[in-house]
Order: sequence, then C-alpha cells, then structure tokens
Amino acid sequence: MLDNVIIVLCNPEEPRNIGSACRAMLNMGIKTLRIVGRKEDYDEESVLRLAIHGKSVWEDASFYGTLKEAVSDCCICAGTTRRKGKKRKNWAMTPEEFADFAGKDNKGKIAVVFGNERTGLTDAELEACSCCVNIPSWDGFPSLNLSHAVQIIAYVLFTHKPERKYGYEPVSIDETEKTVSTMTKALKTMGFFKITDDHDMSLFFSSVLARAALSKGENDYIKKIFNKIEGLYLRASKNQ
Repeated sequence: MLDNVIIVLCNPEEPRNIGSACRAMLNMGIKTLRIVGRKEDYDEESVLRLAIHGKSVWEDASFYGTLKEAVSDCCICAGTTRRKGKKRKNWAMTPEEFADFAGKDNKGKIAVVFGNERTGLTDAELEACSCCVNIPSWDGFPSLNLSHAVQIIAYVLFTHKPERKYGYEPVSIDETEKTVSTMTKALKTMGFFKITDDHDMSLFFSSVLARAALSKGENDYIKKIFNKIEGLYLRASKNQ
C-alpha cells in the first residue's frame, strides 16, 4: 500500500518543514510527495538541510497550481485537520481508522493532504478532500508541527494491517466528480435546487461516493441512472 500513498503539502511556508516532512516520509517507506505551490519559492538548501537522507523525496516531488490538480488521479483524498465547523467534514477518522479504510484499496492512489503551517487546510481545500483525518492531541496545545503530523500518519500507515482488501481499483476522484456533476445536473433539471444552489449537495455526494470506493462499472452505472432520470423527466415535461 505504501507505494500508492501520496503526501500532499498545501502551500507550505517553511522550507525546513518540507525537508523534515521528506525525512519523516522516507523513514516509513513513503516516497511520493506533491506540493501545491511553486518549487522556486522554496530555498532548496534549507529543505535539504533537514531532509538528510530524504533528499530523493524532495528531488522527485511534483508541484501543482491547485489541490484539485494534485489529487485528481487519486481514489482517496484525506484532509488532515484539527478544527471543526459548519463547512468542515461531518465526520472525521482517527489515523488508525483511516489506515484501515485506505488499506483496503491496494491498487488506487491514496492522497493525504496537510495544510499550511499557520492556517491548516482552508474550508475550500478541505472541500476538495473526500474524507477527513483528525490526529488526537491535548486540548491545551493541540496544534502539531507539520512534519510531526506527517510522521504520525506515515507511521500508522506503515504499521497498520487492514483486515481485507478490495479486489478492484476504485475510480479516481476526478471520475467521481464527473458522476457527481451528472447527478446534480439531473436534479437541477428537475427543479430540485429552487431555493439554494447545488454546492452543498455536490459536497455530500462527493463524500458519500468517495467512501463507497466505487468500481468503474458501479460508477458508470450510477451516471447512466441519473442520465436516464433526467431524460425521462424532460420527455414527460414535453408531453404535459
């Protein structure tokens, strides 16, 4: 599973934290790092000073303009956060619960997303994630250093042994979002969103479908159902 795990850092500010995260990743056999930001904005010497033997993780890292681009090919995208709020995920897993959930997917890519050191993940960034992971900590001082949070998640993924695995590769987040778009489009055509827009419903569908870990066949079948519902509604409307 570790070969499929991708650590994603969203706009990290401190290059030394990136270096420490690289070292923490390689300690646990995780080698793929994606960063939302520009490589030229980070002092490489500072990164490598703390990466030590994790230098290769930095050298092989990929950089993206947005979080959505960074995780589009992943089947699972878990945002790490300690805060809760109206626009945050309705449920959060412990690192151990996430390891069991993610470990069942032995073929698809699994992204674990960490926010900026100062602000953590924004509401918009968390919305781009399919699930949420919360690392328990003392209420008196709950904020963790970025590399420490990476180390904890990486350690749990390294040591955890899931009870069972899927016998297929779940569809990517990008494919799931296409299905969500089909579903909300059908509902919009039927006048479902007369009072509010489809934003909250889209987030709800995205979260549910991601947790369902749909196969390609299941994902395609759901799209066919909603396309047919929309078509039947339009034909019925014309006959009235």
